[in-house]
Amino acid sequence: MSRKVHSMLGWIGTPLVLAAIAGACSGDPQPPPAATDYGPRPPMPETAAQTGAQRLTVAQYGNAIRDIFGKDINVPTAIEVDTALDGFVALGASVSTISIQGVEKYEKAAFAVAKQVVADETHKAMVLKCTPSGPDDAACAKETVTNLGRRVYRRQLTEAEQIRITNILLQAASVLGGFDKGLEFAIAAMLQSPHFLYRPQVGEPDPARPGQVRYTSLEMASRLSFFLWNNIPDDELLLAAEKGQLVDDDGLAEQIDRMIESPRAREGLRGFVTDYMHLAHLDKLSKDPTLFTYFSPELGPAAREETLRLFEHIVFELDTDFRDIMTTKQTFVNPKLASMYMIPSPSDEGFSLVELPSDSPRAGLLGHASILALHSHPRATSSTLRGKFIRDDLLCDPIPPPPANVNTGLPEASEGGQTLRERMKPHLTDPTCSSCHGLMDPLGLGLENFDAIGRYRTTEAGAIIDPSGQVDGVPFKDARGLGQVLRDSNKFAPCFVRKVFSYATGFRPTEADRPTLNTLTWDFRAEGYRVKALMKLVAMSPAFRLAQKPQ
Repeated sequence: MSRKVHSMLGWIGTPLVLAAIAGACSGDPQPPPAATDYGPRPPMPETAAQTGAQRLTVAQYGNAIRDIFGKDINVPTAIEVDTALDGFVALGASVSTISIQGVEKYEKAAFAVAKQVVADETHKAMVLKCTPSGPDDAACAKETVTNLGRRVYRRQLTEAEQIRITNILLQAASVLGGFDKGLEFAIAAMLQSPHFLYRPQVGEPDPARPGQVRYTSLEMASRLSFFLWNNIPDDELLLAAEKGQLVDDDGLAEQIDRMIESPRAREGLRGFVTDYMHLAHLDKLSKDPTLFTYFSPELGPAAREETLRLFEHIVFELDTDFRDIMTTKQTFVNPKLASMYMIPSPSDEGFSLVELPSDSPRAGLLGHASILALHSHPRATSSTLRGKFIRDDLLCDPIPPPPANVNTGLPEASEGGQTLRERMKPHLTDPTCSSCHGLMDPLGLGLENFDAIGRYRTTEAGAIIDPSGQVDGVPFKDARGLGQVLRDSNKFAPCFVRKVFSYATGFRPTEADRPTLNTLTWDFRAEGYRVKALMKLVAMSPAFRLAQKPQ
């Protein structure tokens, strides 16, 4: 099928074709809008995305602790575990609660942090701005609780909160015989509070939209900082919020611009990409070392760093068309990855930007060891896992899990089935399997020139690998061709908008969000598919600034 014909199907026929092929495998009730429909800009709806309190993820908890008390604080990680929803732990944090064991873990973690703070003069100086005259210095206690509470709760304490926590400090200081012990208990109390562990989002009547509810200026500060920085607001953002500037278009735009240009935005992008690409799983990457001699415990972290740095490069250094991440010949390697990629290492240690040779079989995201190794088995590649990643995360064509009690194993390589393509034939021809496998495996087989840790190969069990295939009818010859087809797909950019929107709002988009996503996709294209522009578009959208009324 020609590219031109496919383009027409992308407008009209592809969803119908896929629906016919997929049958019960079609699991997405709200597929993303097609970016090929570039007619007049659809108006941005004045509707709110889903609303609800979000618990801090493990990463956000750590970022907040280090921001308040110092970068070298040892942050406990044994707290309530993250749960992913729709692939994002940021979304899981919107629907999960804290277990009884989790409450105990947060208490233990709070005291562990508080003990470190009072034991170190540098850390203590970050929260104690006065010199207490003794354990009963009420004025110093009040000042300390007031200042610290503003950072921890991300707002001014109410009078009742200030009195209660100050009393905790003074009582503990009196009983235990020292102001520092009281400070330790006050810090621990605040770090266990739901006002720290959760981001309450209630809203207030919107004077510009009678009958609707908007987030308050302070709530907007937290929404912005966790979206753009994956961290708590800094003093300037809190001050702007306290002045009411974040419910004003100009004031909001000014802060968004400042935040996107801040070095913190890189950490925010890393948080998003780690969630989006599931890179946290690389910490536990496991491969059979008898089969993959290049594998070592350092490979997972190195592979993650390569992907994170390339995203940073595309977004911040180049500020260019995001879709190029699928085809770029630039990447970042350390000596370990350079050896695996069979290219000279530009340095003896650390990561450096390199330009892959023009004839390299590796290009873009699909050439990264992170993606190739994550979506493989410990002993072998998996066209199904790799294809599912492409469908779920790059095209927003979610694939449901296999039915229960289905044997998903494949036979070992044999004379009659040396390559994975040959062994996958039953899955692609059996009608009960092919409805889903037909969507995943042709894509994953395009990456078969890379083994389960991402090393290039041309043969498997002595047989030549055929990496050709097609994506929704568009043919490709190999992994580089697959990346090009995905980059040009009318689903890739809309899917990315959907992922960013989900991450920003903390909820999976519903059918009601479709008009907003349509307009954001239109605007993203008009801005040259630049991610920094998309960040601002999302943060300025009514869906991000309006709250739903309580049911």
